Amino acid sequence: MGKVHQTAESALQDVLFDGMTIMSGGFGLCGIPENLIAALRRSGVKNLTVISNNAGVDDFGLGLLLQTRQIRKMVSSYVGENETFEKQYLSGELELEFNPQGTLAERIRAGGAGIPGFYTKTGVGTLIAEGKEHKEFDGETYVLERGLKADLSIVKAWRGDAQGNLVYRKTARNFNPMMATAGKVTVAEVEELVAVGALHPDEIHTPGIFVQRIVHGATYEKRIEKRTVRES
Repeated sequence: MGKVHQTAESALQDVLFDGMTIMSGGFGLCGIPENLIAALRRSGVKNLTVISNNAGVDDFGLGLLLQTRQIRKMVSSYVGENETFEKQYLSGELELEFNPQGTLAERIRAGGAGIPGFYTKTGVGTLIAEGKEHKEFDGETYVLERGLKADLSIVKAWRGDAQGNLVYRKTARNFNPMMATAGKVTVAEVEELVAVGALHPDEIHTPGIFVQRIVHGATYEKRIEKRTVRES
């Protein structure tokens, strides 16, 4: 069976189940798998653990899954733009595992590379390090962080081909490539689905061996999380 699916729903068929762990790529609202997130919401799958740099905003991105209370736990680095997240966390409805941003990226990369854990100085002496193993190297204290894996990774790329080879564009390259390697199943949505051979091998960021399913995204809003302009 080919990797190309006609809709986001079809691309997620038979891989969703309640209580699963999902990695969702992107940085802020840039490079997020908008169509796959919307399909997750429509599926009704619940009690999700979602690993993502951030949790979207109230009415977009992963915020849509928070609205419907489909997410039980977030493993994140930054969640400051989502009032729904704040309310659910403070009321005890939503569990949060906070990570320094670089640590989160490396935990995902490690999981995809088959590395069960690594030591880092980041977070030593803070709440982040409580309950974790510590070890000294060359007179410095490090904390053990575990690699992360997921039942499903959903990523978004600029261009992709029918074999699942992906090219990301600019900031959208944050978190998407490493998440593509760390899911038991990786589903990619792309802005442009091109013919096999159209992507130069030296330009491919994620080889198709890591991608099981690919879909041409129907629409993209590409919202700006916080617009900042120069004062006139």
